Amino acid sequence: MRSYRRLRLIVPVLLCALAVLAARPTTAHKEPGTGPETGLSAEVVRLYEEAAVATQQYEAGRKEADAQRAEAQRAEALLDVQRRHIASLHEDLGRIARAQYRSSGGLPVAAHIILADSPESLMRGQHAFSQADLAVNNAISKNRRAEARLAADEARAADRWQALERRNTQLAALKADIEQKLETARSELQGRADAAVAEGACRGAVRLDQPVTGFTDGDWVAPVETYELSASYGSGGARWSNRHTGQDFAVPIGTPVRAVGAGRVVKVSCGGPFGMEVVLKHAGGYYTQYAHLASLAVDQGEHVSPGQWIGQSGTTGNSTGPHLHFEARITAESGSSVDPVSWLAARGVSL
Repeated sequence: MRSYRRLRLIVPVLLCALAVLAARPTTAHKEPGTGPETGLSAEVVRLYEEAAVATQQYEAGRKEADAQRAEAQRAEALLDVQRRHIASLHEDLGRIARAQYRSSGGLPVAAHIILADSPESLMRGQHAFSQADLAVNNAISKNRRAEARLAADEARAADRWQALERRNTQLAALKADIEQKLETARSELQGRADAAVAEGACRGAVRLDQPVTGFTDGDWVAPVETYELSASYGSGGARWSNRHTGQDFAVPIGTPVRAVGAGRVVKVSCGGPFGMEVVLKHAGGYYTQYAHLASLAVDQGEHVSPGQWIGQSGTTGNSTGPHLHFEARITAESGSSVDPVSWLAARGVSL
Protein backbone atom coordinates (compact mmCIF):
# COMPACT_ATOMS: atom_id res chain seq x y z
CA MET A 1 0.00 0.00 0.00
CA ARG A 2 2.78 2.44 0.92
CA SER A 3 4.61 1.65 -2.34
CA TYR A 4 1.50 2.40 -4.32
CA ARG A 5 1.04 5.78 -2.55
CA ARG A 6 4.68 6.74 -3.10
CA LEU A 7 4.33 5.85 -6.80
CA ARG A 8 1.25 8.08 -7.09
CA LEU A 9 3.33 10.99 -5.70
CA ILE A 10 6.47 10.35 -7.77
CA VAL A 11 4.78 10.17 -11.16
CA PRO A 12 3.44 13.80 -11.18
CA VAL A 13 6.84 15.08 -9.98
CA LEU A 14 8.65 13.30 -12.82
CA LEU A 15 6.14 14.59 -15.35
CA CYS A 16 6.67 18.21 -14.12
CA ALA A 17 10.44 17.80 -14.30
CA LEU A 18 10.24 16.50 -17.85
CA ALA A 19 7.98 19.40 -18.81
CA VAL A 20 10.47 21.91 -17.38
CA LEU A 21 13.40 20.30 -19.21
CA ALA A 22 11.47 20.27 -22.48
CA ALA A 23 10.61 23.95 -22.09
CA ARG A 24 14.25 25.03 -21.51
CA PRO A 25 15.84 26.54 -24.69
CA THR A 26 18.77 24.70 -26.17
CA THR A 27 20.40 27.95 -27.43
CA ALA A 28 20.16 31.56 -26.35
CA HIS A 29 17.69 33.56 -28.44
CA LYS A 30 19.00 36.87 -29.77
CA GLU A 31 16.47 39.61 -30.32
CA PRO A 32 16.61 41.29 -33.74
CA GLY A 33 18.63 44.47 -33.69
CA THR A 34 20.72 43.52 -30.65
CA GLY A 35 23.68 41.87 -32.41
CA PRO A 36 27.01 43.22 -33.56
CA GLU A 37 25.39 44.70 -36.69
CA THR A 38 23.61 47.22 -34.48
CA GLY A 39 26.86 48.51 -33.00
CA LEU A 40 28.60 48.64 -36.37
CA SER A 41 25.73 50.42 -38.12
CA ALA A 42 25.50 52.93 -35.30
CA GLU A 43 29.29 53.35 -35.48
CA VAL A 44 29.07 54.19 -39.19
CA VAL A 45 26.34 56.75 -38.49
CA ARG A 46 28.39 58.21 -35.63
CA LEU A 47 31.41 58.49 -37.90
CA TYR A 48 29.26 60.20 -40.52
CA GLU A 49 28.18 62.71 -37.87
CA GLU A 50 31.80 63.20 -36.81
CA ALA A 51 32.77 63.63 -40.45
CA ALA A 52 30.07 66.29 -40.84
CA VAL A 53 31.35 68.12 -37.75
CA ALA A 54 34.95 67.76 -38.95
CA THR A 55 33.95 69.11 -42.35
CA GLN A 56 32.36 72.14 -40.71
CA GLN A 57 35.50 72.61 -38.61
CA TYR A 58 37.62 72.17 -41.72
CA GLU A 59 35.62 74.80 -43.60
CA ALA A 60 35.74 77.17 -40.64
CA GLY A 61 39.46 76.53 -40.31
CA ARG A 62 39.96 77.08 -44.02
CA LYS A 63 38.20 80.46 -43.77
CA GLU A 64 40.27 81.25 -40.70
CA ALA A 65 43.39 80.22 -42.61
CA ASP A 66 42.39 82.48 -45.50
CA ALA A 67 41.97 85.35 -43.04
CA GLN A 68 45.36 84.55 -41.45
CA ARG A 69 46.94 84.37 -44.88
CA ALA A 70 45.48 87.77 -45.83
CA GLU A 71 46.72 89.21 -42.51
CA ALA A 72 50.19 87.77 -43.04
CA GLN A 73 50.25 89.20 -46.56
CA ARG A 74 49.26 92.62 -45.21
CA ALA A 75 52.05 92.30 -42.64
CA GLU A 76 54.50 91.46 -45.43
CA ALA A 77 53.37 94.56 -47.32
CA LEU A 78 53.93 96.72 -44.21
CA LEU A 79 57.33 95.15 -43.78
CA ASP A 80 58.21 96.17 -47.32
CA VAL A 81 57.19 99.77 -46.49
CA GLN A 82 59.32 99.68 -43.35
CA ARG A 83 62.29 98.30 -45.25
CA ARG A 84 62.01 101.12 -47.79
CA HIS A 85 61.75 103.63 -44.91
CA ILE A 86 64.93 102.27 -43.32
CA ALA A 87 66.70 102.46 -46.66
CA SER A 88 65.60 106.11 -46.87
CA LEU A 89 66.96 106.78 -43.37
CA HIS A 90 70.27 105.25 -44.39
CA GLU A 91 70.34 107.61 -47.35
CA ASP A 92 69.62 110.56 -45.00
CA LEU A 93 72.56 109.58 -42.82
CA GLY A 94 74.76 109.46 -45.88
CA ARG A 95 73.59 112.87 -47.03
CA ILE A 96 74.26 114.39 -43.58
CA ALA A 97 77.74 112.93 -43.50
CA ARG A 98 78.49 114.17 -47.03
CA ALA A 99 77.12 117.65 -46.18
CA GLN A 100 79.29 117.87 -43.09
CA TYR A 101 82.30 116.90 -45.07
CA ARG A 102 81.63 119.48 -47.78
CA SER A 103 80.81 122.33 -45.36
CA SER A 104 83.96 121.71 -43.31
CA GLY A 105 86.31 121.55 -46.27
CA GLY A 106 87.28 118.03 -45.35
CA LEU A 107 88.10 118.98 -41.72
CA PRO A 108 86.07 117.79 -38.76
CA VAL A 109 83.63 120.36 -37.31
CA ALA A 110 85.55 120.37 -33.98
CA ALA A 111 88.75 121.38 -35.82
CA HIS A 112 86.96 124.37 -37.39
CA ILE A 113 85.85 125.50 -33.92
CA ILE A 114 89.41 125.29 -32.57
CA LEU A 115 90.80 127.20 -35.56
CA ALA A 116 88.19 129.98 -35.41
CA ASP A 117 89.80 133.43 -35.68
CA SER A 118 87.04 135.41 -33.90
CA PRO A 119 84.33 134.93 -31.26
CA GLU A 120 81.66 135.18 -33.97
CA SER A 121 83.31 132.39 -35.93
CA LEU A 122 83.56 130.35 -32.75
CA MET A 123 79.84 130.81 -32.02
CA ARG A 124 78.88 129.92 -35.57
CA GLY A 125 81.08 126.85 -35.38
CA GLN A 126 79.54 125.73 -32.10
CA HIS A 127 76.03 126.22 -33.52
CA ALA A 128 76.88 124.28 -36.66
CA PHE A 129 78.46 121.53 -34.61
CA SER A 130 75.37 121.34 -32.37
CA GLN A 131 72.98 121.22 -35.33
CA ALA A 132 75.02 118.61 -37.14
CA ASP A 133 75.31 116.48 -34.01
CA LEU A 134 71.55 116.73 -33.40
CA ALA A 135 70.75 115.76 -36.99
CA VAL A 136 73.06 112.77 -36.83
CA ASN A 137 71.70 111.64 -33.47
CA ASN A 138 68.09 112.03 -34.67
CA ALA A 139 68.80 110.10 -37.83
CA ILE A 140 70.56 107.31 -35.95
CA SER A 141 67.74 107.11 -33.36
CA LYS A 142 65.08 106.97 -36.10
CA ASN A 143 67.00 104.30 -37.88
CA ARG A 144 67.33 102.18 -34.74
CA ARG A 145 63.63 102.50 -33.85
CA ALA A 146 62.63 101.59 -37.40
CA GLU A 147 64.94 98.56 -37.39
CA ALA A 148 63.53 97.43 -34.01
CA ARG A 149 59.95 97.75 -35.32
CA LEU A 150 60.92 95.88 -38.46
CA ALA A 151 62.44 93.02 -36.45
CA ALA A 152 59.33 92.77 -34.22
CA ASP A 153 56.97 92.87 -37.20
CA GLU A 154 59.01 90.23 -39.03
CA ALA A 155 58.80 87.99 -35.95
CA ARG A 156 55.01 88.48 -35.74
CA ALA A 157 54.62 87.74 -39.44
CA ALA A 158 56.67 84.56 -39.08
CA ASP A 159 54.48 83.52 -36.11
CA ARG A 160 51.33 84.04 -38.21
CA TRP A 161 52.65 81.88 -41.03
CA GLN A 162 53.71 79.16 -38.59
CA ALA A 163 50.32 79.23 -36.86
CA LEU A 164 48.63 78.94 -40.24
CA GLU A 165 50.79 75.96 -41.16
CA ARG A 166 50.06 74.23 -37.84
CA ARG A 167 46.33 74.81 -38.25
CA ASN A 168 46.33 73.38 -41.76
CA THR A 169 48.29 70.34 -40.59
CA GLN A 170 45.85 69.70 -37.71
CA LEU A 171 42.82 70.00 -39.99
CA ALA A 172 44.30 67.66 -42.58
CA ALA A 173 45.14 65.08 -39.87
CA LEU A 174 41.62 65.30 -38.39
CA LYS A 175 39.97 64.83 -41.75
CA ALA A 176 42.26 61.94 -42.75
CA ASP A 177 41.70 60.13 -39.43
CA ILE A 178 37.90 60.28 -39.73
CA GLU A 179 37.99 59.25 -43.38
CA GLN A 180 40.16 56.22 -42.54
CA LYS A 181 37.91 55.11 -39.68
CA LEU A 182 34.80 55.63 -41.78
CA GLU A 183 36.19 53.65 -44.69
CA THR A 184 37.08 50.74 -42.39
CA ALA A 185 33.60 50.73 -40.84
CA ARG A 186 31.93 50.95 -44.27
CA SER A 187 33.93 47.97 -45.51
CA GLU A 188 32.97 45.84 -42.51
CA LEU A 189 29.31 46.88 -42.77
CA GLN A 190 29.20 45.93 -46.45
CA GLY A 191 30.91 42.60 -45.72
CA ARG A 192 28.25 41.67 -43.20
CA ALA A 193 25.52 42.81 -45.59
CA ASP A 194 26.94 40.63 -48.37
CA ALA A 195 26.95 37.66 -45.98
CA ALA A 196 23.30 38.27 -45.09
CA VAL A 197 22.32 38.50 -48.76
CA ALA A 198 24.22 35.28 -49.52
CA GLU A 199 22.28 33.57 -46.74
CA GLY A 200 19.04 35.14 -47.99
CA ALA A 201 18.07 36.02 -44.43
CA CYS A 202 17.66 39.48 -42.94
CA ARG A 203 19.20 39.86 -39.49
CA GLY A 204 16.62 42.20 -37.97
CA ALA A 205 16.23 45.95 -37.91
CA VAL A 206 19.08 48.10 -36.65
CA ARG A 207 17.53 50.82 -34.49
CA LEU A 208 19.40 54.06 -35.13
CA ASP A 209 18.98 57.30 -33.22
CA GLN A 210 17.11 59.75 -35.41
CA PRO A 211 18.84 63.14 -35.54
CA VAL A 212 16.99 66.43 -35.20
CA THR A 213 17.21 68.00 -38.64
CA GLY A 214 15.33 70.49 -40.79
CA PHE A 215 15.68 68.04 -43.67
CA THR A 216 12.48 66.27 -42.54
CA ASP A 217 10.27 69.37 -42.72
CA GLY A 218 7.29 68.70 -44.97
CA ASP A 219 5.30 65.64 -45.99
CA TRP A 220 7.77 64.47 -48.65
CA VAL A 221 11.58 64.45 -48.79
CA ALA A 222 14.39 63.06 -50.93
CA PRO A 223 15.52 59.53 -49.96
CA VAL A 224 19.06 60.72 -49.09
CA GLU A 225 20.21 64.09 -47.85
CA THR A 226 23.34 64.63 -49.96
CA TYR A 227 23.92 62.78 -53.22
CA GLU A 228 24.80 62.79 -56.89
CA LEU A 229 22.26 61.46 -59.36
CA SER A 230 23.61 58.62 -61.48
CA ALA A 231 21.58 56.19 -63.62
CA SER A 232 18.16 57.65 -64.34
CA TYR A 233 14.75 56.13 -64.97
CA GLY A 234 14.35 54.58 -68.41
CA SER A 235 18.04 54.67 -69.27
CA GLY A 236 19.52 51.69 -71.11
CA GLY A 237 22.64 49.67 -70.49
CA ALA A 238 24.18 46.23 -70.27
CA ARG A 239 23.48 46.05 -66.52
CA TRP A 240 19.71 45.69 -67.00
CA SER A 241 17.69 43.23 -69.09
CA ASN A 242 15.30 46.07 -70.00
CA ARG A 243 15.31 49.79 -69.24
CA HIS A 244 16.39 51.08 -65.84
CA THR A 245 13.37 51.03 -63.54
CA GLY A 246 14.39 53.64 -60.99
CA GLN A 247 16.62 56.56 -60.09
CA ASP A 248 20.08 55.86 -58.68
CA PHE A 249 21.64 58.09 -56.04
CA ALA A 250 25.44 57.80 -55.86
CA VAL A 251 26.23 57.81 -52.13
CA PRO A 252 28.91 56.11 -50.01
CA ILE A 253 28.24 52.87 -48.14
CA GLY A 254 26.47 53.49 -44.83
CA THR A 255 24.72 56.69 -45.87
CA PRO A 256 21.40 56.93 -43.97
CA VAL A 257 18.44 56.24 -46.29
CA ARG A 258 15.13 57.96 -45.48
CA ALA A 259 11.49 57.24 -46.11
CA VAL A 260 10.35 59.79 -48.69
CA GLY A 261 6.95 60.04 -47.02
CA ALA A 262 4.71 58.55 -44.36
CA GLY A 263 3.85 54.92 -44.98
CA ARG A 264 4.01 51.29 -43.90
CA VAL A 265 6.75 48.73 -44.54
CA VAL A 266 5.24 46.03 -46.78
CA LYS A 267 8.43 44.24 -47.79
CA VAL A 268 11.85 43.60 -46.32
CA SER A 269 14.11 41.35 -48.37
CA CYS A 270 17.76 40.31 -48.28
CA GLY A 271 18.17 38.31 -51.47
CA GLY A 272 17.82 38.59 -55.20
CA PRO A 273 19.10 41.20 -57.66
CA PHE A 274 18.17 44.13 -55.39
CA GLY A 275 20.13 42.75 -52.42
CA MET A 276 18.82 44.25 -49.19
CA GLU A 277 15.66 46.20 -49.99
CA VAL A 278 12.71 47.88 -48.32
CA VAL A 279 9.33 48.61 -49.93
CA LEU A 280 6.93 51.14 -48.39
CA LYS A 281 3.24 51.68 -49.10
CA HIS A 282 2.04 55.30 -49.11
CA ALA A 283 -1.37 56.96 -49.12
CA GLY A 284 -2.99 57.00 -52.55
CA GLY A 285 -1.87 53.47 -53.40
CA TYR A 286 1.73 54.25 -54.37
CA TYR A 287 4.79 52.33 -53.24
CA THR A 288 8.47 53.21 -52.99
CA GLN A 289 11.44 50.85 -53.09
CA TYR A 290 14.92 51.35 -51.58
CA ALA A 291 17.45 48.78 -52.81
CA HIS A 292 21.10 47.64 -52.56
CA LEU A 293 21.16 48.56 -48.84
CA ALA A 294 23.90 47.61 -46.38
CA SER A 295 21.63 47.49 -43.34
CA LEU A 296 17.95 47.69 -42.46
CA ALA A 297 16.46 49.98 -39.81
CA VAL A 298 12.81 48.90 -40.02
CA ASP A 299 10.80 45.69 -39.84
CA GLN A 300 7.93 44.53 -42.02
CA GLY A 301 4.59 45.99 -40.95
CA GLU A 302 6.17 48.98 -39.26
CA HIS A 303 4.78 52.50 -39.85
CA VAL A 304 7.31 55.20 -40.79
CA SER A 305 7.25 58.99 -40.93
CA PRO A 306 8.70 61.32 -43.60
CA GLY A 307 12.49 61.46 -43.37
CA GLN A 308 12.75 58.53 -40.94
CA TRP A 309 15.87 56.42 -41.38
CA ILE A 310 14.86 53.06 -42.83
CA GLY A 311 18.32 51.72 -43.66
CA GLN A 312 21.84 52.49 -44.81
CA SER A 313 23.02 52.50 -48.40
CA GLY A 314 25.37 49.86 -49.74
CA THR A 315 26.11 47.80 -52.83
CA THR A 316 24.38 44.47 -52.19
CA GLY A 317 22.80 42.40 -54.98
CA ASN A 318 23.44 43.21 -58.63
CA SER A 319 25.29 46.46 -58.02
CA THR A 320 28.42 47.86 -59.62
CA GLY A 321 29.19 50.28 -56.82
CA PRO A 322 27.79 52.01 -53.71
CA HIS A 323 24.45 53.68 -54.46
CA LEU A 324 20.79 53.76 -53.56
CA HIS A 325 18.35 52.41 -56.15
CA PHE A 326 15.01 54.20 -55.63
CA GLU A 327 11.72 53.38 -57.33
CA ALA A 328 8.17 54.73 -57.24
CA ARG A 329 5.58 52.07 -58.12
CA ILE A 330 1.84 51.54 -58.46
CA THR A 331 2.16 48.06 -56.87
CA ALA A 332 4.54 46.53 -54.36
CA GLU A 333 6.17 44.40 -57.03
CA SER A 334 8.88 45.15 -59.56
CA GLY A 335 7.67 46.00 -63.07
CA SER A 336 5.12 48.63 -62.05
CA SER A 337 7.46 51.58 -61.64
CA VAL A 338 6.86 55.16 -62.77
CA ASP A 339 9.40 57.96 -63.22
CA PRO A 340 10.51 58.60 -59.61
CA VAL A 341 11.92 62.06 -60.33
CA SER A 342 8.58 63.27 -61.75
CA TRP A 343 6.71 61.44 -58.98
CA LEU A 344 8.70 63.25 -56.28
CA ALA A 345 8.49 66.57 -58.14
CA ALA A 346 4.68 66.31 -58.09
CA ARG A 347 4.97 66.11 -54.29
CA GLY A 348 7.21 69.16 -54.01
CA VAL A 349 10.58 67.40 -53.92
CA SER A 350 13.02 68.62 -56.58
CA LEU A 351 16.09 66.47 -57.12
